[in-house]
Amino acid sequence: MIDKENPGMSTPRLEIIESYCKGCSICVEFCPTNVLEMDGFLVKVVRPEACIGCMQCELRCPDFAIRVHRD
Repeated sequence: MIDKENPGMSTPRLEIIESYCKGCSICVEFCPTNVLEMDGFLVKVVRPEACIGCMQCELRCPDFAIRVHRD
């Protein structure tokens, strides 16, 4: 999918590796656009269209449970 604000870039896609996630919510707290929310003890992507690809979630996750892809 093409990013409308940056036509040369694709929209970021978040991959949550649920088996790695311990539910610490660090990624939720650091996301500047509130893409993520906690659902019980796991993180969920609730607003994927709001992702700006800053990678704060991936960089801050202590368990490597999030990957940011640009397809």
